[in-house]
Amino acid sequence: MNLTVVGTGYVGLVTGACFAEMGNKVTCIDIDIEKIENLKKGIIPIYEPGLERMVSKNIDRNTIKFSTELQDGLSSSQIVFIAVGTPMGEDGSADLQYVLSVAREIGQKMSRPMVVVDKSTVPVGTGDKVRDVIDEELKKRGLNLDFHVVSNPEFLKEGAAIDDFMKPDRIVVGADHKEAFQSMRDLYAPFTHNHDRMIEMDVRSAEMTKYVANAMLATKISFMNEVANICELVDADVNQVRIGIGSDTRIGYSFIYPGSGYGGSCFPKDVKALTHIAEENGYRAELISSVEAVNDRQKFVISNKVVDRFGENLHDKTFAVWGLAFKPGTDDMREAPSIYVIQELVKRGARIKAYDPKAMHEAQSFYLKDVENIHYFSSKYETLPDVDAMILLTEWKEFRSPDFEELKMKMKNPIIFDGRNQYSHLRLEQKGFEYYQIGKKSK
Repeated sequence: MNLTVVGTGYVGLVTGACFAEMGNKVTCIDIDIEKIENLKKGIIPIYEPGLERMVSKNIDRNTIKFSTELQDGLSSSQIVFIAVGTPMGEDGSADLQYVLSVAREIGQKMSRPMVVVDKSTVPVGTGDKVRDVIDEELKKRGLNLDFHVVSNPEFLKEGAAIDDFMKPDRIVVGADHKEAFQSMRDLYAPFTHNHDRMIEMDVRSAEMTKYVANAMLATKISFMNEVANICELVDADVNQVRIGIGSDTRIGYSFIYPGSGYGGSCFPKDVKALTHIAEENGYRAELISSVEAVNDRQKFVISNKVVDRFGENLHDKTFAVWGLAFKPGTDDMREAPSIYVIQELVKRGARIKAYDPKAMHEAQSFYLKDVENIHYFSSKYETLPDVDAMILLTEWKEFRSPDFEELKMKMKNPIIFDGRNQYSHLRLEQKGFEYYQIGKKSK
């Protein structure tokens, strides 16, 4: 098939590359000229394992191309994906200006029947708005072209997006016409030849499914963090509790690891948006609102532990911070716990020595660019000399089994604050470390 994907951010670029990988001819559109010129050279704007290699390969095969002009894709495409950003407004709502702007341009430039697919995460009812905008523009042109609007939300995990797209556990498609469903079945057939994973529903239900999926996962995280905080108060070990409840197949082990809270581009935004959708319709979503409140509080748990240990005045203290990204496998720092922890310590006078395998450029150029007293290092061990404690905030694999003897030798004090519960409390105490983690009282 010939496809157009509008938007070359995280979702759009992964979508375009994966469809091209299966032999489709894909045109990716973006208004950012510099980004498009870089993409033509195989230079991608994000870190995602395997993505740069896939894009470069399909450029060479001529199955993916990049342009700033929508018409370059529309003229030959049967399906066009809208994958632009839906930034969060001050009230928690999703801003649809970019989605509707693309829809309007589609209506102004389409010259053949096509399927228009909302790939962006959008509020319930957006499909109707996209349809109305396109129809309005076609009427202005005096054209009567058939088109169908489809909701096809993405369920990609940062750090594993290629595998998630190529081997999906489900493909949710919301449409109102059998022709649209058939077009999507044909498009996704190479991804589902072993097992039919396509779930068909109406457009509004598909739009809702994305929000509910992320809110459910966020709920599990916040629930377990709430439990962790209670465990500390009653001198229980949340890590043992997690194993005890996870063995119940109705609960399972996924998303019940205590930590410093969730971050990233999806969970915070989608939880707020779902709360806003409820409020717009006269309903107070108390549980979902609590999920957000617990998460906001959890991001300060580690910094509070540091202050409890060293006091409010940290002017003569230096801390090594291992991990800046909100999760391993990505350079994304949106709503990352590291931002909150570092800001809390620095405002009390602390000096920070930071390392992350992928996110340091993001920190330096944007998220922590105005933070003083922070220095960046090229390896984890370089951060350690003369620090008062090490703080682990992202569970990168290279942090899982460090040389603890080297830590003890280089650090001023053998103290670790573990915001992801990566280490064994007993093991570190036996090695002479003072160890603080989430959900277990320190002795």
